[in-house]
Amino acid sequence: MGAVGSSADNAAAESFNAAFKRETLKGRKAWSSEREAKLDAFRWLTRYNTRRRYSRLGQRSPIAYENGFQTAATTLARAA
Repeated sequence: MGAVGSSADNAAAESFNAAFKRETLKGRKAWSSEREAKLDAFRWLTRYNTRRRYSRLGQRSPIAYENGFQTAATTLARAA
């Protein structure tokens, strides 16, 4: 989230919130309990971060994208 009055800085958060509302509500007016609402939100977030593919990431999920980075072993030279 960005500074007050800067819509460009808030675009990512607004996009996330819009996707959450659009994909979670889907015409639903209410849940039977608070627990059910929390479980739906958790399921959506899990899908959003682990299975949903993004064009910006080469049609990979965020987890697959991050796992694609190979951590190079680095060694430090001994200080004299």
